[in-house]
Amino acid sequence: MTTKTDLKTFIQPVIDLQDDARPKWGRMSARHMVEHLVLTVRLSNGKLEGRAAYEDKKLPVLKRFLESDNPMPRNFTNPLIGEELKLLMFGNLDEAKKKLVSEIDDFYRFFEENPEATPVNPTFGPLTFKEWLQFHWKHFTHHFTQFGLIEAQENH
Repeated sequence: MTTKTDLKTFIQPVIDLQDDARPKWGRMSARHMVEHLVLTVRLSNGKLEGRAAYEDKKLPVLKRFLESDNPMPRNFTNPLIGEELKLLMFGNLDEAKKKLVSEIDDFYRFFEENPEATPVNPTFGPLTFKEWLQFHWKHFTHHFTQFGLIEAQENH
């Protein structure tokens, strides 16, 4: 069984994702989804600077949700991203998959070198390594369910 601390094993379903995969909800293509995950990992590995979309007084409630086993809601719109799909960054889905693996490697390296770092997540504010792992687990599960890569969100 994969643990919450093993993101590289957890993303294995993405490796088999095909370009023509259709979501069960939402407008993202398979490639948009993988590139979206790349961007969120970059927020956590120090390559992109995030800013919180919510007031500090809302963060404790949001963090309680993050710490829970409750799944992310379908069709959630990040207030900093908005409704529009981002322009694609990579030439194809395989390039995006390779970049996701690389960014996850950089995530672990970043926190090995900066164990006290708290990069900012747009929804949940500054997060520790453990909190980012929880976020990625919850976020990846959300999108893997969206594309039918896993059947249902399980409590991990």
